[in-house]
Amino acid sequence: MAIARGAGALIEQLTSIWQRWLSRRIPPAPRVTLDHRRIFIMPTRTGATFALVLVLMLLVAINYQNSLAYGLTFLLMSVGVLGILHTYRNVSGLMLSAGVARSVFVGEAVPLRLRLDSAGRPRQAIAVGWDVSQLQQVDVTADGRIEMDLTLPAEHRGWLRAPRLRVQSVFPLSLLRAWSWLDLEQTALIYPRPVAGAIPLLKGTHPQVDDEGEATQRPGVDDYHGLRPYQPGDNRRRMHWKAWSRGQGLLIKDFSDLSGHDLCLDFMAMGGDIEDRLSRLCYWVVLLSQRQQPFALRLPGFLAAMDSGEVHRETCLRALALYGNRP
Repeated sequence: MAIARGAGALIEQLTSIWQRWLSRRIPPAPRVTLDHRRIFIMPTRTGATFALVLVLMLLVAINYQNSLAYGLTFLLMSVGVLGILHTYRNVSGLMLSAGVARSVFVGEAVPLRLRLDSAGRPRQAIAVGWDVSQLQQVDVTADGRIEMDLTLPAEHRGWLRAPRLRVQSVFPLSLLRAWSWLDLEQTALIYPRPVAGAIPLLKGTHPQVDDEGEATQRPGVDDYHGLRPYQPGDNRRRMHWKAWSRGQGLLIKDFSDLSGHDLCLDFMAMGGDIEDRLSRLCYWVVLLSQRQQPFALRLPGFLAAMDSGEVHRETCLRALALYGNRP
């Protein structure tokens, strides 16, 4: 156990040293042009096998003093040396730029746009991605430009900082791999996962609020919107029991205007842990925004005034995403 902990600490220390060196060698930037300081070249598995074969051929030529074996060995060796130059030239001068990332909800894939610009000559078989086993390969024409979308999973709310991006190519011989790790400073804001639940209103903002701060609905002719399938957390007082008795399943009476009064979604009027509260608030922010229903949002230390529209929606979702996070 002690040996395993020591090995883990050593690996962590070496990783930290490598990351610091890499940050000095290739500092973060939203736009990077690959040059000799940013490009590394190593043999591939095929290249290592090729080098081993050359060594064996050279030993055979020396042993038998065979001129033809010497000539073939040095010819193949020169091909390998030229492969270093052409593999390097295939990626040298390639410019990579980060695009604007779109905000998503937890559980969705974050689309990160990337632009590749080729200066002077075409680039063949450029592979880009974070996971070595799932790189996307593209070709860029001479003086051309190509845009591609990469994705990362959104696992936690708040700011997502994309890890270093791997760019590599084994063109033209697949004997050598020219690669680089780039930090394009790509970030995306991740909203909480919307989870349906009873609407949490600030006490006093609705004519019918129970002791736990959750509003009950007042069915009326003007605000009745229709029926929708039952979801866990919906108010059971709004269930359409007649439809259930007719075998139509569990349905909920839906209202286009919840009360006809100002709505203030209140974090403190809810039960459950923080993430559960934020998820339910997120659900109602999205739903009320779709209905163009004015509402306010109250969080500890934050208050969004009564409003509606896209700007108000983004302001509330941003507050939910960054709640409790240090700036």
